Amino acid sequence: MRRTSARSQMGRTLAVATAVAAIAGLTAWQGAAAEQAPPALAAGSPEGYGAGTTGGAGGPTVTVSDADAFIDAAASDGPLQIRVSGTIQLDDMEKVTSDKTIVGTGTSGAITGGGLNVSKADNVIIQNLRFTGADDDAINVQYSTHVWIDHNDISDAYDGACDVKRASDSVTISWNHFHDQDKNALLGHSDDNGSEDRGKLHVSYHHNWFDATTQRNPRVRFGNPVHVYNNYYNDNSGYGVASTEDAGVLVEGNYFENVEDPYHLGEADSGPGSLVARNNQLVNSGPGQTGGSVSTPSYSYRLDSAANVKSIVRAGAGVGHI
Repeated sequence: MRRTSARSQMGRTLAVATAVAAIAGLTAWQGAAAEQAPPALAAGSPEGYGAGTTGGAGGPTVTVSDADAFIDAAASDGPLQIRVSGTIQLDDMEKVTSDKTIVGTGTSGAITGGGLNVSKADNVIIQNLRFTGADDDAINVQYSTHVWIDHNDISDAYDGACDVKRASDSVTISWNHFHDQDKNALLGHSDDNGSEDRGKLHVSYHHNWFDATTQRNPRVRFGNPVHVYNNYYNDNSGYGVASTEDAGVLVEGNYFENVEDPYHLGEADSGPGSLVARNNQLVNSGPGQTGGSVSTPSYSYRLDSAANVKSIVRAGAGVGHI
């Protein structure tokens, strides 16, 4: 899926050598202090279906500041913690393998032009990064489990901002600021993919800011239950949440402001799923459409009062708040 890079082989060799040297140095340090693991790069821990995701914790940490070093680190074998310094210009969607933590430094870590493809992977964390101008999806998760996408700023992707599909499971998407985006968060590949997706696609969306994102916040197929709670929605001109194709979505404790269609059943040619809505705050917004029953989430969680969600999310979502 990666296009051939125009960068020089010399530059690529230097970037790889730098990353390898950093790993070697940390490996030596580990040998000298075998009883002490490297500190975890990611801040906090996931709540919801992605709970227990640790990414590259326990592995070495490398800092990358150019595309070649980033691509090699993200696709490498074994646990690795990747610190992104400055802006990484990608030409395509780049693969992220199992046991990886990818975190932006301060407020400067950014990925532009391309996106991240978490495919056939387990145990991945993506945190505190700005994604802009992806030529496909900003983040795509497929055939993957135990993924935590947290405190990112995501905008202006050509296709989806953050899509989860093709039998993926045990995912939490939290505290992200989505904006300047039409098709935002797809959950479930297509209407004819039920053989792969039924019994999977358990995803928690919480404390995200869906900031004038037009539609798919999220649009759900087959997953049951999918838990959408304590998010702030404002000025979503298409719709907020859509439950389709046998999905079961619990929409709980969210704050909807200026959203004519906060949630509904079915979408386009997709048949209706089930949707239960409770304890939401609807401000200058439509009543929403509900129907059917939804399984209870299989985890404990703390629910903020919907009346406070707008201020909580605006103060804490996005880059620089971890």
